[in-house]
Parts: sequence; C-alpha cells; structure tokens
Amino acid sequence: MKFPTLVTGLVALTLAAPAVAGGDPAKGEKEFGKCKSCHTVEAPDGTTILKGGKTGPNLYGVIGSPAASKEFRYGAGLKAAAEKGLVWDEANFAEYVVDPGAFLKAYTGDAAAKSSMTFKLKKGGADIAAWLASVGPAN
Repeated sequence: MKFPTLVTGLVALTLAAPAVAGGDPAKGEKEFGKCKSCHTVEAPDGTTILKGGKTGPNLYGVIGSPAASKEFRYGAGLKAAAEKGLVWDEANFAEYVVDPGAFLKAYTGDAAAKSSMTFKLKKGGADIAAWLASVGPAN
C-alpha cells in the first residue's frame, strides 16, 4: 500500500514542478532594476519599454533568440556558445545570470570561456526572464 502512495506523490511533484520553476513577470520588472544600468529594453520600432544603459545589449526579444544575435559587440565566450547553438529560453537565461562565466564554461565545454557580463544575479533571474518574455515579441 505504501508503494502506490509514494508513486502517486512523486507523479504529483513531477507535474507540479514546471509551475514552480517559472518566474513571476511582475517581480521580474522590479528586479530588472539591477540590470538597467547596463541594459535597455527597446522594441525595434523605437518604443522604449524600460530605459537603461548601453553597456550591454538591448534585451528586447532576447527570450527565444539565438545567443549573440542582437546588434552588439559580444565577447568570445558568448560567441562560442552561439556557435554551439545556444538559444535563450527562460530557464537557461535565468541560469546564465547567476554566474555568466560558469554558464559559458559549462555550455561550451571550454574551461577558458569567459563572459563580458561580470555582474552575478544570485536570485530573481527566473522572474526577469519571465518579464523579458512577457514584453518581447510572441515567439
């Protein structure tokens, strides 16, 4: 009798996991304040969604886009990830912002891979990714 209960519980947890893993766009908009010193979010038609800096690339439409595909001068590590086929989704974007260098090293398999982004966002990355997805083009 205990085995079916255990299996049922594991199935329920597995089905609930994606809902828990997603970010909150409302929180992400607030959390993006940590990013706006370097990044702006501006649509191709010139509509400014959130005014920010130009040190980093415009993050409009980043979710669903291939890495290093926005007009910007990217570092070698991100270019290498792009060559390996990295396409940003909410999960890998959230993972990247926690430790960009470690992410690129793991993704490319190159221990020397580096990121130009030195800021590490210890929490809130999933929320920011969800917000960026919500304000970007429909993919």
